[in-house]
Amino acid sequence: MRVLIVTAVPAERDAVVRGVGATAPELAELPVPGGVLHRLSPAPPTGPPLTVDVLAAGVGPAAAAAGTAAALTAAAVARTPYDLAVSAGIGGGFTTAIANPATAPTPPAAAHLSSAAARLGSVVVADAIVAADLGAETPDGFAAVTDLGFGTVEHLPPAPLVAAVAEATDAVRGTVLTVSTVTGSAERAAELLRRHPRAVAEAMEGFGVAEAAAAQSVPTLEVRTVSNAVGPRDRAAWRIGEALEALTGAFATIAPLLGTWTFDPEGTRQ
Repeated sequence: MRVLIVTAVPAERDAVVRGVGATAPELAELPVPGGVLHRLSPAPPTGPPLTVDVLAAGVGPAAAAAGTAAALTAAAVARTPYDLAVSAGIGGGFTTAIANPATAPTPPAAAHLSSAAARLGSVVVADAIVAADLGAETPDGFAAVTDLGFGTVEHLPPAPLVAAVAEATDAVRGTVLTVSTVTGSAERAAELLRRHPRAVAEAMEGFGVAEAAAAQSVPTLEVRTVSNAVGPRDRAAWRIGEALEALTGAFATIAPLLGTWTFDPEGTRQ
C-alpha cells in the first residue's frame, strides 16, 4: 500500500509526519519536481507493507494540483504508483455559531449543521470534496462551472474508507469546501451554507489534490482539523497550535488503518 499525503505548508506536513511516524522513523527525503517527499514506512497491524510519502505542495488548489500531479507522475513513471492520495491540513470549520438559525439563511442548513458542526480542534473527514467558488457570478447569483456546461466541482472519496477513518478518529463527516479566497464574513459563510448545506469545513487544497488524483484514477481522501470558525476573521480566536496537534493525533490513528486497505482501479476496497 502506497499513500501520498499532500499538505499546503511545512507546519502541516511536519504535524502529519509526526503522527504517521509515531510507530516508525522517517526513512528519507526524496526530491520531486517542485518539492520534497518525506517518506515513512509504518508497520501496519495486518496486510501488505505500507509506504507513506508526505509533501508540502503550497497554498491553494493550483499549487496542490501541481504538486500532487508531479508526485503521482513520478511514482507512476518509476512503476511504484500510489494507491491513495490524501489532502491533509488544518482548516476553518462551520461551527455551531455559524449554524445558528439566526445567521444561517435557510432552516435545512441550520438543522444539519447544528447537529454536525465542526468544533475547534475537531477532526473532519470529507465525504464530498467540492470546489465552492469555481464558476461565475451571474445576475441571479453564483453559477457553478457545471451549471455553465463543463468541468466538475465535486469528487467523492471512497465511502467505506471515509466511514472507517471517521469512526477511528471520532471525526465529523460532511462536505469539505475548497475555496481560493478564505471566507472572512458572516454573509459569505451563510451564502456558502445556503449553496452547500452539508458543508462542515472549508480549506484551500482538497479539490486540487482530488483533481490531480482523479486524472490518474487514484482515489482521494481529505482530512482536516479545525483551527478556526468560518466567518468573520478573528485571529485572536484561532487555535492553530491545537489544530496541528490534533492533526498529529489523527494521523497517528489513521496510518495503521491505511495499512489494512488496498484498492482496485475504481477506488473500492478489495
